[in-house]
Amino acid sequence: MREAVVRARRIVVKAGSSSLTTPDGSIDAARIDALVDVLAGWRGTDGRPGAAKGREVVFVSSGAIAAGLGPLGLPSRPRDLALQQAVASVGQGLLVARYTASFARYGLGVGQVLLTADDMMRRSHHRNAQRTLEQLLTFGVVPIVNENDTVATDEIRFGDNDRLAALVAHLIRADALILLSDVDALYTGDPREPGARRIQDVREPADLDGVRLGGSGRVGTGGMVTKVEAARIAGVPVVLTNADSAGPALAGENVGTYFHPAGAQPSTRRLWLAHATTGQGRVRLDPGAVEAVVRHRKSLLPAGVTGVEGDFSAGDPVDLCDDEGRVVARGLVNYDAAEIPDLMGRSTRWLARELGPEYEREIIHRDGLVVLVGEQAASARH
Repeated sequence: MREAVVRARRIVVKAGSSSLTTPDGSIDAARIDALVDVLAGWRGTDGRPGAAKGREVVFVSSGAIAAGLGPLGLPSRPRDLALQQAVASVGQGLLVARYTASFARYGLGVGQVLLTADDMMRRSHHRNAQRTLEQLLTFGVVPIVNENDTVATDEIRFGDNDRLAALVAHLIRADALILLSDVDALYTGDPREPGARRIQDVREPADLDGVRLGGSGRVGTGGMVTKVEAARIAGVPVVLTNADSAGPALAGENVGTYFHPAGAQPSTRRLWLAHATTGQGRVRLDPGAVEAVVRHRKSLLPAGVTGVEGDFSAGDPVDLCDDEGRVVARGLVNYDAAEIPDLMGRSTRWLARELGPEYEREIIHRDGLVVLVGEQAASARH
């Protein structure tokens, strides 16, 4: 029995597109109803004697793009971003309508929460999303969370809902995370091949040495790689299994693969930087700046910058590189790329005196910076 899951009072459950749709891409009402039956039962709202009360669930649901394929007559997930966004705008409404009807059978309301990766980074957006989710839970409403595919761009998207679910677990301080896929567990290889074994527990990265992780499914964007990554960054107990095993997973039974939490929960903002962003350019650092940023967790000052690459704007995530071109950190830059060459090698005091007080600031403040080498886990903590 997985006691940490049994004791959980607040949980995030994520279902992938393949768990919610038919092979032709339309919404599978029966599968959604079956999953809602399980979630309502776990909350203690199905009328069973002794059902635990006071439990809260946030449901991260993929499927907007997949659900929009059928109504628009598309045979498969489009690659063009604008077309994906149009399909998502059709599918998302259908998806939420189906959840509304299904949860209503138990007297439960639902609230749609669409997030972008940008919402996890910008402090005001982050706090607003957190407050909205908390308020929905206070009302007894089930939040239905999805990436806002209609506005997200390649540069600021989560890439898959596994990472989104892990970050939402941080956002609401969940006690556990359940990742539902079309595969019942993580295996040592392709589960269709002879000799592949189910991995029951993962306590540390070494437990996955030699494991071959498969790619994405038919209509989703994720795969086992993203699920393992989500479990690694979640900071809470994680169960990976299929939708048919959702009930036993929530009951703490020995199904799927159980990822034990590793250490204290990191900052959601830094997790977003490390795992849900792509550097929009590069800033090169001298050895002293590398040591200050990596070893001492200091802000990056203009004096330590030796070069800049790419075309980015203030507020964008950029990669920080050592003199050999190795990426050592990522951070939210305070200047446009075109401004930085005139600042390189200068002290903030000199810049303030010569250019004005608005230039007496860091290239990247340490609160908006995450180290990507060495003790990365430690660097992501407050």
